[in-house]
Amino acid sequence: MTESSNLRFNPLRTMPNLLTISRVCLAPFLISAIFERRFQLSFILFVVAGLTDALDGGLARILKQRTVLGQYLDPVADKLLLSTLFLVLTHMNLIPTRVTVLVFGRDLGILVVAALLYAAAGRREFNPTFFGKASTVAQVIAVGLVLLLQFDDARWVVLSRGLALNATIVLTVASGLHYAWLVTRRSTPHSGPAADGSGH
Repeated sequence: MTESSNLRFNPLRTMPNLLTISRVCLAPFLISAIFERRFQLSFILFVVAGLTDALDGGLARILKQRTVLGQYLDPVADKLLLSTLFLVLTHMNLIPTRVTVLVFGRDLGILVVAALLYAAAGRREFNPTFFGKASTVAQVIAVGLVLLLQFDDARWVVLSRGLALNATIVLTVASGLHYAWLVTRRSTPHSGPAADGSGH
């Protein structure tokens, strides 16, 4: 009974985490399809990866299978996939270098700050903000449209790609500045009982 109980509650065997792992496993096939210029296939794989991202969060809530592993694994899987795609598409001159530099610069800055907060105050949580989530959404849409444009040059695709890349730039800068503001606010000493009641 103990053995079956362990299998049941093994976080690696929950459906949301399996979906997240499957998204990581899709990455090599997606990247390979892009390098081989099989853009229709790469677009389909990217959409499938996006669906697994949408499903894992919903299933975690519905099935009550939220795990600590999932809380760390999901954003890491997303960032790994997106970062790799930005690098590959920039290497192939399909995404402007400045966009990728901004995306990586912001992510590196957040990573360094999170590490410093953990080292200085033992603070593990560094919750995503509205701007951070909006920036990620813009990045996903931009990558999808860049892939779509390679086999469908309809006017709406061309215009949407440009808008999505511009939105990625604006939201990446905005989210970076917002994170910086949050860090300075959290690191500033507060007096009074309200200092610990923000819930952030």
